[in-house]
Amino acid sequence: MKKFFLPISVVLLIIPMAWANSISQSSTTENPFLGTWALDVEGGGVGWLNVHDEQGFLDAELLWIGGSVLPVSDVYLANDGTLVVTRTNEVNMTRDGAPNERKHIRTYTLRIKKSGDQLQGTMTGPSWEGPGETTYTFTGKPMPPMPGKPDMGTIKYGKPIPLFNGKDLTGWKLINPKHKNGFKVVNSELVNDPIQPKDGEHISYGNIRTDQEFEDFNLKLEVNVPEGNNSGIYLRGLYEIQVVDSYGKDLDSHNMGALYSRITPSTAAEKPAGEWQKFDITLYDRHLTVILNGKTIIDNQPVPGPTGGAISSDVLAPGPIYLQGDHGNVAYRNMVLTPIL
Repeated sequence: MKKFFLPISVVLLIIPMAWANSISQSSTTENPFLGTWALDVEGGGVGWLNVHDEQGFLDAELLWIGGSVLPVSDVYLANDGTLVVTRTNEVNMTRDGAPNERKHIRTYTLRIKKSGDQLQGTMTGPSWEGPGETTYTFTGKPMPPMPGKPDMGTIKYGKPIPLFNGKDLTGWKLINPKHKNGFKVVNSELVNDPIQPKDGEHISYGNIRTDQEFEDFNLKLEVNVPEGNNSGIYLRGLYEIQVVDSYGKDLDSHNMGALYSRITPSTAAEKPAGEWQKFDITLYDRHLTVILNGKTIIDNQPVPGPTGGAISSDVLAPGPIYLQGDHGNVAYRNMVLTPIL
């Protein structure tokens, strides 16, 4: 047999690669970060992190304050036991007012320590509001185990509670009092019209929430979304049911009636923009059912965790209904919540 010798440079390349692969496949077996974590970010933001073993390799998904739950770019255990998580996003860089002049890939890095059953960490990356760097601190706690699928036939309801009286905003308030309220009552409808000035400083419109807080419930309402607009209905301040003009689009977890970025509707039931649409939503034992315009589009599905924009990380605590007011035009009416006993 003819002998074959690899060049020393190739050998040196193969050895660390093989070593790295063996570490990747074995390091997850004793990883104390495995599991799902609810994150509380300084300043009141909410996050969510799911660290898991994917075919022998460490992997994770992250929700950071707003937006969608997304796969991370990388996750690994450092030599000192720190969990390092990175997420990247592409942004359009501008200079001197020129739009979309250049694309950059920005990297945000979370470094996380574990003490007992709690997490402590920092997120560092380029500033979102200009030059420089931003660092946030956050804490984390394990998400409570998901209960089994409940029997919807055993639900007992209490007395219905009208959330909107058709006259004024009694029972509602801004989540952030520093923001401008774009909601008003027009023809017995709760209308949001976040008008921006043609010239001048951008106005920050706010989200509104009910004074009351609720546990499990059924929520019925009607909504009208003009073309190209969107809003959101947050259940217990945790879970956003997407409200958007998505008529005619392919099924997606960002369409009308979806649990935003988490659960995709099983069928398209939305109407064209500008038409009144009916929601029948039940949140029971961390499971969600959504009926849109008479069609069940989410059927008693488990809710893994908060969605972007959540105001609390505690999935077991009561919370308000809140309506997104910082995105676009929308109108609501006939809003009635019936508690589950």
